[in-house]
Amino acid sequence: MSRRHKHEEHTNHEAWSIPYADLMTLLLAFFVVMYAISSVNEGKYRVLSDSLFAAFRGSPRTLQPVQVGEKAVGSGADIQMTIVQQAMLEGQPRSMLEPSPLDMADPSKGSRHLSKTTYDSEIQPGEAAIAQLETVAREVEQAMSTLVEQNLIAVRRHGLWIEVEIRTDILFPSGIATLQPAAVKVMKQLAETLKPFPNPIRVEGHTDDRPINTRAFPSNWELSSARAASVVHLFTETGLTPARLAVIGLGEFRPAQDNSTADGRNANRRVVLVILSGDTPPEGDYAEDRGKPYVAPAVTQVDESSPPSEAVADSAGLQSIS
Repeated sequence: MSRRHKHEEHTNHEAWSIPYADLMTLLLAFFVVMYAISSVNEGKYRVLSDSLFAAFRGSPRTLQPVQVGEKAVGSGADIQMTIVQQAMLEGQPRSMLEPSPLDMADPSKGSRHLSKTTYDSEIQPGEAAIAQLETVAREVEQAMSTLVEQNLIAVRRHGLWIEVEIRTDILFPSGIATLQPAAVKVMKQLAETLKPFPNPIRVEGHTDDRPINTRAFPSNWELSSARAASVVHLFTETGLTPARLAVIGLGEFRPAQDNSTADGRNANRRVVLVILSGDTPPEGDYAEDRGKPYVAPAVTQVDESSPPSEAVADSAGLQSIS
């Protein structure tokens, strides 16, 4: 009986590639994790740093009894900064987190910066200003009662201002900016009613969307502005102070109703008196700064004695000592 030959196993010279591939995969995962850890959100880091610093520098311990009703005093107790305010100090050290003196003007008096874009009298009028506006509205309604009943004049209260809307049916012929003789008496009576009050008045002219192209009025801009100016001229001749008045031409771009109907177009042809609260100029307090260079508000400097990381380290050291 012949002996069976034992099969020789061939040596695998590529077996090293399996552990090598595993090693490469582990290294890739390791560097991905390290890269993810190294990406730090600077904004969140600063918020965390400020919070830790304020917490560790809280109210100091004392043997004195706490008095009920008294506010705790400490370097961290008085820090009330929002994330928005902290973002404003981005790039500044946090060694001293004292609350910066913000310009928090009294809302009842209005903010100087807000008056650049709005009327101070429209920001937060006092009770006296609102009561005065109500008096003006009642006086106008009483003086124009006949036209109010005929829906030719409307008085609307908006709290911060009142509107006196006058249909151009009683003011101007079609395409004309000269007051009709019958309208002169009405507008003089209205001017006499408004004369005793110091409130600023904006006179707005409105038209319908039908185009106009004449030598005097190339477009509805000129027509609406000229009609508002005619009312202002009559008011100044009656005795109203010119500084209280302003002319605004809005053309057909502020319609009160749809221009597709005759009634809608008739409603859109109007003059609106916007009577504001207070006694400021009709264009607001920024009129005083017109022509002057802009001066940026002063920025409060923060102490730069130590960076944020040192502040956090110091605060941690204080906790360990305590």
